Amino acid sequence: MTVKVYERILDLFEAEGIDTIFGIPDPNFVHLFHLAEQRGWNVVAPHHEESAGFMAEAVSRMTGKPALAIATLGPGIANLAGSIMCAKVENSPIVFLGGQRARITEQRVRRGRIQFVQQSSLIENSVKYSASIEYADQTDEIIREGLRKALSGTPGPVYIEYPSHVILEELEAPPVLPPRAYRLVGQTAGPDRITDAVRYIRAAQQPILLVGHGVHTARAGAPVRELAELMAAPVLQTSGGTSYIAGLEDRTFPYGFSKAGLEAVVRSDLVLAIGTELGEPVHFGRGRHWVANEANRKWLLVEQDPAAIGVNRPIDVPLVGDLRAIVPQLVEALRDTPRTPTPDLARWIEQDAAERAELADTAPTGGELVHPARMIVEATKAFPADGIMVRDGGATTIFGWTYSQAKPHDVIWNQNFGHLGTGLPYAVGASVADGGRRPVMLITGDSSFQFQIAELETAARLNLPLVCVVGVDYAWGLEVGVYKRTFGTEDPRQPGVHWSKDVRLNRVAEGFGCYGEYVERDEDIAPAIKRAYASGRPGVIHVAVDPKANSEEMPSYDEFRTWYAEGQQ
Repeated sequence: MTVKVYERILDLFEAEGIDTIFGIPDPNFVHLFHLAEQRGWNVVAPHHEESAGFMAEAVSRMTGKPALAIATLGPGIANLAGSIMCAKVENSPIVFLGGQRARITEQRVRRGRIQFVQQSSLIENSVKYSASIEYADQTDEIIREGLRKALSGTPGPVYIEYPSHVILEELEAPPVLPPRAYRLVGQTAGPDRITDAVRYIRAAQQPILLVGHGVHTARAGAPVRELAELMAAPVLQTSGGTSYIAGLEDRTFPYGFSKAGLEAVVRSDLVLAIGTELGEPVHFGRGRHWVANEANRKWLLVEQDPAAIGVNRPIDVPLVGDLRAIVPQLVEALRDTPRTPTPDLARWIEQDAAERAELADTAPTGGELVHPARMIVEATKAFPADGIMVRDGGATTIFGWTYSQAKPHDVIWNQNFGHLGTGLPYAVGASVADGGRRPVMLITGDSSFQFQIAELETAARLNLPLVCVVGVDYAWGLEVGVYKRTFGTEDPRQPGVHWSKDVRLNRVAEGFGCYGEYVERDEDIAPAIKRAYASGRPGVIHVAVDPKANSEEMPSYDEFRTWYAEGQQ
């Protein structure tokens, strides 16, 4: 069968279940866009290529599959760079496609070449694999190698380039292979390791599950729920794994931000860690809260990359392979001998619920401006039960960890890289992946929101059920706090952190065709959110928050600081 290169590229991605692509149309790939739309793909053009990369990352997180972003040569690829680096640090298997001028342009000795730079050498250190389709008959091997590298070991991004003279060429193409025919799929752990793990689980008195980001990006909630129930164990969330698994909401506690959860950590004599790198936010599994009882605690780690075993802490039983295959192995081995819950589990569940209710009751209220803790409480109380939650911002996210009253099954935020401005494109990408069926709520700060604010038009164009709740203090609130802690609260010099108080983000939203409301009273937050959803348009709720509270009263900030150099070096 004779096909064009761009047609074959689509065929190969379709074999992986991919049907969405993000990018700004360019002569380099208009044929690919045209055919993709004919085939029923979601072809989404944002206003900035960096947003395209973030949107693709959200699709990958929501589907458990690799995702696609594309950019034109030169400036388009430059614009993608931030999202490429982000995907690397967030362990997201994104395939970034890049156009390029014909190779003769690169080989000639010339100066002043228009829209040209050698792209691969600039990108290769930010991806797991970088290659160029130089000849039409290389298409299959390079696309497959890209997918193989993106999905093997620790997942991550790859970059594939095509010079302009190649994408319209024809090639003789055999039938497309399914993924299992050219890469490892569903790797299980050896039976000896499963036997060792089950022996430790049965012997434990206080086992816990430590669930990370990878459980949710693999869409593995159902088997993990079954495993938690068989183990009768509490679930500790890493800061990256903050989605709640359906059926485990009551027994799931955020690591470091729940008193019940910390007691469960300290008393644990076995940890089964799934989908986590055991990184700084969990103190590598060996510092701070883990020090107590360390001598009596066994560690089991489900990890796809064998080179990661034992790096951050010793592991008693490594279970190397795909967690989507290994967790069912453990479930099957434990099915006939379920554990009986200890009285502590019920007590921890009750304690955590009481703590959450107390936070809702005690969050400051009634000031001239909204306290950021109260904004989180009121917004998350109004969060739709089946919604998708997206987080962004510095101080706003810190308040959110402590005061959230919602337990969403899908939470997306940029935890590892800490890249601000991802929230709005993440929200758009997540809703595209969901088909616009479930409501989406973005809770963010004003400074972060403005990074990619043009994507409000994209959300309006796609008619997405998205409401953005924006805490506005007209400043980089977390950085204002740093100035105050460094130089004292009475020192007025805080260069670079304040901006105009004339901006009304609700009016900006209206200009993009969205719904907008301005709120400065606690009791108006939830009704405004409900009106925004009812409007049938994407909405922006501008919440005027108290800047002093936002910079000086961040909850659990001492715990947050232990993730960084001052607590870990």
